[in-house]
Amino acid sequence: MPRSIRLPIAFLFAFTTFISFSFSFKENNISTKAGILACYNDSSSTETFISDKHANTKAPDTYTVMNLEKKGLSKKAFDLALKGYNNLIRKKVIRNKNIITVIDFSKPSSQKRLYVIDLKRNKVLFQSLVAHGRNSGLDYATNFSNENDSHKSSLGFYVTLNTYSGECGYALKLKGCERGFNDQAYNRAIVMHGSEYVTEQFLKSNGFLGRSFGCPALPAKMNKKIIDVIKNGSCLFLYHPTQKYLLTSPVLHG
Repeated sequence: MPRSIRLPIAFLFAFTTFISFSFSFKENNISTKAGILACYNDSSSTETFISDKHANTKAPDTYTVMNLEKKGLSKKAFDLALKGYNNLIRKKVIRNKNIITVIDFSKPSSQKRLYVIDLKRNKVLFQSLVAHGRNSGLDYATNFSNENDSHKSSLGFYVTLNTYSGECGYALKLKGCERGFNDQAYNRAIVMHGSEYVTEQFLKSNGFLGRSFGCPALPAKMNKKIIDVIKNGSCLFLYHPTQKYLLTSPVLHG
């Protein structure tokens, strides 16, 4: 073949090879970048880890899934309960991370205002009547105290401790986590226990429940069942829309 023809053919072959290599490199490079971006943007494994370890702690989703509005638990109480719970988790105060108990003192004692919630399964395990302190109010609890012999309930976040048998039978010790609001609860012997004045019959006869010396007293027939689920390191939250507490709570603002 004449030299004048071989040169253009060789040039054309080289040029075609170069173009093919450039496109191949570009496609591979784009594919590699896409793979890297996919790894950084894929958060499904992290979300699953969070969900498995601490359950779903997004208040709107959990609140809706468990139909808590229909069950009578205010959204404000639930949102604050989760906020404080998460703060206590970060401080490594809570051991039993699956369970949270909320007592909504914005409700009257005639309503079942105690909720034991399984955050891992998004399920209300118990909803029960619960008494407040005799000097906190009659049907509604409106006055709260951290002082000994006040016979009032104390607001805020608690950690459940161990059980014992005492004057009121099977009972659960509580440790208050909020200085100035409930940190004297242990010294005041504020515990969860059962009582015969926390019954539907007492309620029908009087229009309100009996009241304690400040303890969150439960119906005697449900006392042990509830205590055995929430004992040993779970979070308990006693809620009321008292502005002083909401604005200065050490746990909510910790």
